[in-house]
This record gives sequence, C-alpha cells and structure tokens, in this order.
Amino acid sequence: MLYTSQQLSDFKKQTFAHLLYEEKNHLLTLTLNRPEKKNALNPVLFKELAYALNYAAHNNEIWGVVIAANGDVFCAGADLKAFAGEVQETISTIPEPKKEVVIGDEFNHLHKPCIAKVHAPVYAGGFLIICGCTHVIATPNATFSLPEVKRGLFPFQVMQSLLQIMPPRAVIDFCIRAKSLTAAEAEKTGLVSKIVEAGKLDEEVKGLVNEIFEYSPSAIRLGLQAYITLKNIPHSEAHTYLKQMLSLAIATEDAAEGMKAFSEKRKPVWKGK
Repeated sequence: MLYTSQQLSDFKKQTFAHLLYEEKNHLLTLTLNRPEKKNALNPVLFKELAYALNYAAHNNEIWGVVIAANGDVFCAGADLKAFAGEVQETISTIPEPKKEVVIGDEFNHLHKPCIAKVHAPVYAGGFLIICGCTHVIATPNATFSLPEVKRGLFPFQVMQSLLQIMPPRAVIDFCIRAKSLTAAEAEKTGLVSKIVEAGKLDEEVKGLVNEIFEYSPSAIRLGLQAYITLKNIPHSEAHTYLKQMLSLAIATEDAAEGMKAFSEKRKPVWKGK
C-alpha cells in the first residue's frame, strides 16, 4: 500500500483538486474532473487516483469501483507539461505516498471489480486506467489512440498493460503505428467489454454493478488477488497456491453465509468478510 491505514481512514476529510468521488451502496464512483485539460493526468491527479484506489482496496465496505470522466475526452494521457516542470496551482490535501505512484500497479493491488465508463476518446496514458479495470463499457463515440511515436516517445507502460489483454503482435502494431481504434475495433481486441449507445451507458453500468454485487464480495476479492498473483509465480506452484486461496475463501463469513443460504433456499446476505 502507498498509504498507511490512518491516512486512508481520513479519505473523506481530504480535498481533491481533479477527482470527484461518491461512495454509495458499497460502490465507489471516481470521476476524472479536469475537463479543461482533457483530463490529462498530471502528478496531482495521479496521486489522487492512486489514493482513491488504495482507499477502495483497504475498505471492505467497498465492493466495486466505477471510473468515469467529465468533458469531451475521457483521458488525454499524461500531462507532459506538468511532468516537465510547469507550475500548476491546485488545492489538494492528499497525503504524500510512501513511494512514487505507478498507477498500473495500483490497479493490480485493488483486487475488486473496477468498471471504466468510457463515453469519449482515450489517449496514451489513459490506457493505464482502462487496462487496469476488469470491465470497460464504452459508447460508439469512444476511440482509443496511441499517438506517442508521433511525439518522439513510446507508450512503454501502456504496452505492458496492453500485453495483459491483447496478443503481442497486435500490441506492437498498435504502439509502433500510432494506431487509433474505434469502439467496435477495440471490442474485437478485448480492450472493450461492451458497446452501448450513449443514452444507455449509465443504465448498462448500473446493471453490471448490480449483477456483480449479487455475488460474494470476499470470494471475488480473493479471486482477483489470485488472478494477479498467478502472473508472478511459476506454473509448477500454481495449484498449491490456489489450494491455499480456496482455504482462505472457505474460512470467510461470506462462504459460511453462502452455504447456509443455499441450504435454506434463500438469497445470501453478503458482508464482504
């Protein structure tokens, strides 16, 4: 974790400069709110997003996260001027993290369903957000572009995130030809989970959240933790590790409730514990 338990417990006392949040019915909704800069990710917004993801990971009352954006661009990628040293005055009280924020890693540590609600174009570093999510619901207005090589740069971190989703040759082609994908093309690659008309985006995301919340939050959390861990352990150790994770799942209050509800032929009441 980038932050201590005490820092995360003060989440609702903080002032965010570029990120809006709403916590309701076990769902944390985060909205990128820097529309005048196309929601470009400056150091402040990176830190605010990382802090919010750490809070969600730490809080068992949060069962899922939705990430949305205000304005006509979902995210324009990194704010290069800000990272080059341009002074930007903001009022943000987010505490300093223990180490440098690497946003792709923070999604790996979330271990909870995370839905990107994409209504508009995504560029460059914005892929670190959508690739970190478990689901991406997009409208036909959404496009997905990697223009870095046109600027003399390369999407290094985005490449790593894309390799978890798309075939390697497709990723390399995407990166070196500065390609732009339509929502339909992105859906074919697996980058987008589903396309819906703009007027139905909120309804679709709400329906997906409700469906996910029908199931055990603790089981899903342990399952997503296992999914990430499996990428980093030898194949020969996988089943031993997964057996240990099953033992953890069996010991949860949710597992006891699920089995009891099944025998009593009723709907389970989950606690996320």
